[in-house]
Amino acid sequence: MTKDMTIGNPAKTILFFTLPMLLGNVFQQFYNMVDAIIVGNFVGENALAAVGSSFPAVFMLVAVAMGLTTGCSVVISQYFGAGKIKETKQAIFTSLIAIFLLSLIVTVFGVLVSDYLLKLLNTPENIFILSSTYLKIYFLGITFLFMYNAFAATMRALGDSKTPLYFLILATILNVVLDYSFVVYLNLGVAGVAWATVISQAVSALLCLLYIVKFMPIMSSSKGELVFSYPMFKLMLSYGIPSTIQQLIVSLGMFFLQRLVNSYGSVVIAGYTAACKIDSFAMMPMMNFSMAISTFVGQNIGAGNIKRAKQGYHATLVLAVAISAFISLMIFLFGPQIISLFMDASTSQEAINIGVGYIKIVSSLYFIMAILFTTNGVLRGSGDMSVFTIASAFNLLVRVVFAYLFSAFFGYQAIWWAIPMGWLAGSIISLIRYRSGKWQKKGIFHSEYGIPPE
Repeated sequence: MTKDMTIGNPAKTILFFTLPMLLGNVFQQFYNMVDAIIVGNFVGENALAAVGSSFPAVFMLVAVAMGLTTGCSVVISQYFGAGKIKETKQAIFTSLIAIFLLSLIVTVFGVLVSDYLLKLLNTPENIFILSSTYLKIYFLGITFLFMYNAFAATMRALGDSKTPLYFLILATILNVVLDYSFVVYLNLGVAGVAWATVISQAVSALLCLLYIVKFMPIMSSSKGELVFSYPMFKLMLSYGIPSTIQQLIVSLGMFFLQRLVNSYGSVVIAGYTAACKIDSFAMMPMMNFSMAISTFVGQNIGAGNIKRAKQGYHATLVLAVAISAFISLMIFLFGPQIISLFMDASTSQEAINIGVGYIKIVSSLYFIMAILFTTNGVLRGSGDMSVFTIASAFNLLVRVVFAYLFSAFFGYQAIWWAIPMGWLAGSIISLIRYRSGKWQKKGIFHSEYGIPPE
């Protein structure tokens, strides 16, 4: 199934395209939360801290694949919007081959440097071995994570956001069952959670592959259509490299903040980890609106309809800000009860209090994040990757400088305030670029790297 986003009411089109992605990411975050809940309650506070402290190291290497996937999606959606089916097929096949090969490189590199990354993160000695175990197992299965994201991004670029949801729901249910079985019954601890995640991601990736091969009409081909295209790969790199840099900038921000958090000990790490799980869950609507507007803008720029791309942006911005305000209210009212799910209150009350402090500060400013994500979605979908990267760099700079400077005076709570300050800095850059209108001429048919229409 594919979806032409160049027709129909923009707000309705974006909303109904976003909902399946949102549900999918809710399930994805849900099984990540279940990982933390099971580890925190059945293994202990240190195990929860170990899983949380290793996450920036995971994300730093995953950022490379996320950046390339973004570049691939921009090319696929713009060719599809322009009605160039042969080029769309070549873009899909080229992107899948490239991401698969990249995932193998990241797997080897990740296993080899995992302990070094944990040392750079200033991981406390009492959780180092647990963190190392989790990280190495995660990297061993990272090809499945990359390929699921590649398949899902391909479907979304073609307008199908429902099918990846169905497969993700199945994988989520499987992950929960395996988590509980490996940790509670087999007593595998942190390693059990890691293996459950790897197996579940493998299942979701395999299901996506089978569906694309058998049930997507666009993948039926004549001789020579499904081939790796080096010119197409270069085109994808022209968009993917800036996006990769942007993702690395984001991961570096997480890396430096986690290092600072780690310096305060395992209790603060546990509270921060629990709060970040809630934070990630709450960010999902804004992230999905950002992906939806990217696809919408990509297809409409490919079709030459700038006015419709702008209409989609305005509709998405209203939806994202409204939903962010609602989520902020819910978290402010029920944050303490949610954080308490991750740890035993009788033994980890201090960590729970730390997590509550974080989530109340950060959630109160989610509307800034909604503006940032939505505007960045337009820049990404249009192919305006340089300013997208600059906005991310400014976000990182403000966040890290604020956290390290003010934590010396106000303790770890300054780190919580640094996060929305980074959002504000990045959103200012992105909004200035959007208002300038220069993003409108960054599509593949305007780019010097582009392959002109026949």
